[in-house]
Amino acid sequence: QVQLVESGGGLVQPGGSLRLSCAASGSILSINDMGWYRQAPGKERELVATITSGGRTNYADSVKGRFTISRDNAKNTVYLQMNSLNPEDTAVYYCNAHLITDWRTPLRPYWGQGTQVTVSS
Repeated sequence: QVQLVESGGGLVQPGGSLRLSCAASGSILSINDMGWYRQAPGKERELVATITSGGRTNYADSVKGRFTISRDNAKNTVYLQMNSLNPEDTAVYYCNAHLITDWRTPLRPYWGQGTQVTVSS
């Protein structure tokens, strides 16, 4: 069984920073891409940032230059450093990992339970 556990969300004032973490645990053979998505009230879930196992990154235009995604492959952990936060960044942030649990099982996505980020004065 695989679990993705996020941490680091909370309430922050506009212009502030937060760092999200997501640790994958369980029966994991290999992790491919990892990433962060978010869903604001009344909106669809959207991509925030992704990172390959080799460290190549991809960002949504709305967060480029403000957010930085990174990962520690030895710890099966992905991070999201969020700077210059604004109220439009308020959402539930979900961790995502594409991984395999054994050689007979195809690569598939797993999701964390989500962590709330609220940007408000």
